Amino acid sequence: MKKSTSRSTEELVLKVKVEPRSSKSGIEGKYGDALKIKLTSPPVEGKANKELIEILAKEFGIHKNDVKIISGRRSKNKTIRLCGVDSTYSGLEK
Repeated sequence: MKKSTSRSTEELVLKVKVEPRSSKSGIEGKYGDALKIKLTSPPVEGKANKELIEILAKEFGIHKNDVKIISGRRSKNKTIRLCGVDSTYSGLEK
């Protein structure tokens, strides 16, 4: 029997405020109308963006390819699109 490969088509767009070069990485919680995320990586050669994508993919249980930076690639304020997110997700209620 063939395994189903269908994925959820739910998308979520987030505003994110990143804090690179932090002592620890992770999601801190709300920051105004955005989500604050601390990163240990420096904002050099895309290292911080790569770490941000890894953190969000792990938190939402999706592939890294399903996390896209829509705007703010070179800014601390970013807009992120997450594809394939479970519509019942409630893990960010901090």
